[in-house]
Amino acid sequence: MDNNILKKIAEELDIKLWQAEAAAELIDGGSTIPFIARYRKEATGALDDEVLRNFDERLKYLRNLEERKQTVLAAIDEQGKLTDELRDKILNAETAAVLEDLYRPYKPKRKTRASIAREKGLEGLADYLRSKDSVDPLAEAEKYVSEEKEIPDAKTALGMAQDIIADDISDDADVRAWIRKKTLAKGQLACGLGAEGRKIAEAGERSVYENYFEYSEPVSKIPGHRVLAVNRGEKEKVLSVSVDAPEEEIIDYIDRKTLRKVTDACRPYVEAAIEDGYKRLIAPSIETEIRGGLTETAEEGAIKVFGSNLEQLLMQPPLKGKTVLGWDPAFRTGCKLAVCDPTGKILKTAVIYPTAPQNRVAESVKTLEELCDKYNVDVISVGNGTASRESEKIIADFIRSYEKSRRGRKLHYAIVNEAGASVYSASKLATEEHPDLNVGERSSASIARRLQDPLSELVKIDPKAIGVGQYQHDMNQKRLGEALSAVVEKCVNMVGVDVNTASPSLLGYVSGISKQVAANIVAYRNENGRFTSRKELLKVPKLGPKAYEQCAGFLRITDGKEPLDATAVHPESYDAARAVLKECGYEVKDILEGKVKGLASKKDIADKLGIGKYTFADIAAELEKPGRDPRDAVQAPVLRSDVLDMADLTPGMELKGTVRNIVDFGAFVDIGVHQDGLVHISELADRFVKHPLDVVKVGDIVNVKVLSVDEKRGKISLSMKGLN
Repeated sequence: MDNNILKKIAEELDIKLWQAEAAAELIDGGSTIPFIARYRKEATGALDDEVLRNFDERLKYLRNLEERKQTVLAAIDEQGKLTDELRDKILNAETAAVLEDLYRPYKPKRKTRASIAREKGLEGLADYLRSKDSVDPLAEAEKYVSEEKEIPDAKTALGMAQDIIADDISDDADVRAWIRKKTLAKGQLACGLGAEGRKIAEAGERSVYENYFEYSEPVSKIPGHRVLAVNRGEKEKVLSVSVDAPEEEIIDYIDRKTLRKVTDACRPYVEAAIEDGYKRLIAPSIETEIRGGLTETAEEGAIKVFGSNLEQLLMQPPLKGKTVLGWDPAFRTGCKLAVCDPTGKILKTAVIYPTAPQNRVAESVKTLEELCDKYNVDVISVGNGTASRESEKIIADFIRSYEKSRRGRKLHYAIVNEAGASVYSASKLATEEHPDLNVGERSSASIARRLQDPLSELVKIDPKAIGVGQYQHDMNQKRLGEALSAVVEKCVNMVGVDVNTASPSLLGYVSGISKQVAANIVAYRNENGRFTSRKELLKVPKLGPKAYEQCAGFLRITDGKEPLDATAVHPESYDAARAVLKECGYEVKDILEGKVKGLASKKDIADKLGIGKYTFADIAAELEKPGRDPRDAVQAPVLRSDVLDMADLTPGMELKGTVRNIVDFGAFVDIGVHQDGLVHISELADRFVKHPLDVVKVGDIVNVKVLSVDEKRGKISLSMKGLN
């Protein structure tokens, strides 16, 4: 059965069957996606991380579907109702929805009007109404009148028989499939006012949902972000939402299918049963299915955008070699400061009160001068939360004064997304990491480190709290969490981790390392000192041979016994790497001295040494640039020394900004004022843009032009047309 599944997935993902078989074997053998993508390219034909994750997801889904099919077959067979035709239909069902439609007539049901009618023996009358030989339905119904069965008259008997017919129509898998398809093709998602919406309308108040107060759009065309917006409005009872199906067309179809053999005498009864079966039984469940499907598709799209945004945020280049002052802005409680050296070590913390209500600016500036002088601060990293606008103005004024008084010594600042900083600072992890600091001091240190090494700092926070998506609180949290964790795992393993400095949070995302093993690595390091070789990892409790195989290539050891331990070359390929070096006239020590050049072009060596082409390419690239950081290829963050105000912006003004967030309808860009500006999808490029991710990524430095500024509503409209 697995072979059929693998054939199907191979077709869907446009890969070869042998690649699918190899990937399934590796996954079943306990290999992680990062490990397979990086170190098993020969086996899979170099399937990348994204394809492998999609493969893994579909493999699980189809295997679960296969298990469900066997359960359904066994249940129907036990009832003695399994025909060869039904068996074939079940085995060929491609989705869970189709399978459940087929199982529906045989599924144990709760007590319904139809089941009560069947218990009272009305199936014969239902069959009579549908018979081509029926003549007098009322006379036939009289036969079923029974005081004992609580059927007082013929009319009641006919009504109960109609309940059975309605139920049979509802259970017809072909009918349900046709109606589902027709509703998806021609149905409309319609919105009106809910209970809270009526109150808002009566009060004449504004609402974020007012565009949906009288709104309708084809089910087949509604974009994901509107589905999620409508869902939220319905949840808040501002909107009422329904799926308006082509009812007449649907009932006409069921009539044609059902009434072919029905006599004129019985036709009105069966027609009424058909209408009841559709409106009462089929329509609500199909509507629920379609709404569920729309939501699922919308959520998958939103999760994909969230994941892409998160990946770009995590892969922002670290600000290496800089001493950073983290600034967590606030009003009443003061702005918390933390100076971190280039390694992220906290040197000093302080609290200043330059903002309202204290407005102790002079005193705050004095503290800033002392910190910048004593610790040679290079950059001030400011969180973008409450009071950041006011803080930014104070910082810009301070920098101008400071540089002048220090004879041109350069000092910059950068705005950092502080989403999740408060979550981290109050967490158990932060308490363990910095037991002597209070919540505010931990938060300011986190803001500093987000600039110094975004990946290492952000892995300490639940990815859902980082806030680079849309409607994340409205979607399936388990699915969102899994998808975002996969993104973090991908980024951590792509960059690699220094095993001697990494936090347990960072180590926990390394291929093959569980949270417990990550804690054991840190405990071993604390007890025995720094690791001097990768082999030493095998001494860590619960880190066995399989875990070592999965993690070793992603863990780096600098200044150790083995130079190759500082590279992404896997220990299993050390002999191959040495053979390549020898063949090209190099020694292992030449790697770290940067002397190894031109290996990638010598592809004939791979055949000569019996090394796979993908493995050789990876070894050559790594030996030429040992421990290379893929983040170095990304644009560095924008460092500022002055500040703009919304009042400074005028239509037509051109500015440089940083993409902070991407949603389905556009991109939000930080242009140096407190409020990010929106580049609507229609303004991203001179060509048609299907999705913003096709043009920009989080962290991109872009040129924008101001279209309009609405200070009252805090909205800035931007354009990128013709500028990038």
